Amino acid sequence: MSAPTSERPDAGERTSAARSEAPRRRRLHLGSTAIIWLAFVLILLVGTVLVALDGTNLLAGNNVVNLLSRTSVLGFLAIGQTLVILNRSLDLSVGYVAALASIIGATVMAGQQERILLGIGAALAVSALLGLVNGLVVTKGRVNPFIATLGLGLIIKGYLDTQYQGPAGTVAPSFQNFGYTRIGVVPLSTAVMLGVAVLAYVLLHRTRAGYAMYAVGGNRDVARLSGIRTDRTLVLAHVLCSTAAGIAGLLLASRFSTGVSVQIYSAGYDLDSIAAVVLGGTLLMGGRGGIAGTVAGVLILATMDTVFNLLQVDPFFRDVLRGVIIVAAVALYARRQIDPNARRRRFADLGRGKGRPSAVDQGAPA
Repeated sequence: MSAPTSERPDAGERTSAARSEAPRRRRLHLGSTAIIWLAFVLILLVGTVLVALDGTNLLAGNNVVNLLSRTSVLGFLAIGQTLVILNRSLDLSVGYVAALASIIGATVMAGQQERILLGIGAALAVSALLGLVNGLVVTKGRVNPFIATLGLGLIIKGYLDTQYQGPAGTVAPSFQNFGYTRIGVVPLSTAVMLGVAVLAYVLLHRTRAGYAMYAVGGNRDVARLSGIRTDRTLVLAHVLCSTAAGIAGLLLASRFSTGVSVQIYSAGYDLDSIAAVVLGGTLLMGGRGGIAGTVAGVLILATMDTVFNLLQVDPFFRDVLRGVIIVAAVALYARRQIDPNARRRRFADLGRGKGRPSAVDQGAPA
């Protein structure tokens, strides 16, 4: 004999109850960007306490300037890296491109004020051209982005090692203001980096090209069938990424007052930029993420490095801790991709002994 139907809610009642609970769940749901900014505040507070126990003030003027200065170079690289990762690609050549841009900018300027714009233009033009090469090799050559960008990076490294074994060129004296001028406690380079972040945000959220980048990263075949020129979108992302790397190279040239290569490409900026992007909530599989999370990821890494330096933490332990935090963040984001409602429906069906979708799931009328 079947159970009385009055003791079990029918499909319509279950649907109504689910709808009434949905707004409350949405109110409690925090996006990945909000979580990473909350994590940054938490790390800043914990770091402030740890440094205070050591007798130092993390929020002192010099320490804040140092922290913000650390965000500039990595910020430029991570913003560009975000664009290519959103397209389900990758760029391992950004450190080498930055080193080459540093050399080109300093040698073209040759210490002359009137050649500043020429040096900046030459460095950015070469950087954009290298990004175009990366994009064409990935799209037209069908080469995996990991191999394509790493190969280009090694070519640049070979050229720099044979042609420039030491510092080269001299930047104009006034161009050094880019690396050392401050607006209060905010370095000019950090302000420029935030301006570039705003432009990238507008690109992604207010332009057709930005929407296309999310679509290509989400599903390239669907994007192509929807009329989006996927190859052109991916090439544009690589060009912008390399251009951002060129800006980072110019910033380093202004700080060194000359062009350098080994000091830049051996600093690990390529992997650090990817780490900042992933830490900021952008999926390596593309299609989801954004600039706001990347900026927070850069701030987290800069805060950690500043705290480690003030506490004189062993470099090995510092790298281990950075790795643990990045892996934990990626694991957290991966768990958040699972649809909890779908999982509840599946186990609820098993609990009723049906082992198959309910009438509601099949779209039957209530």
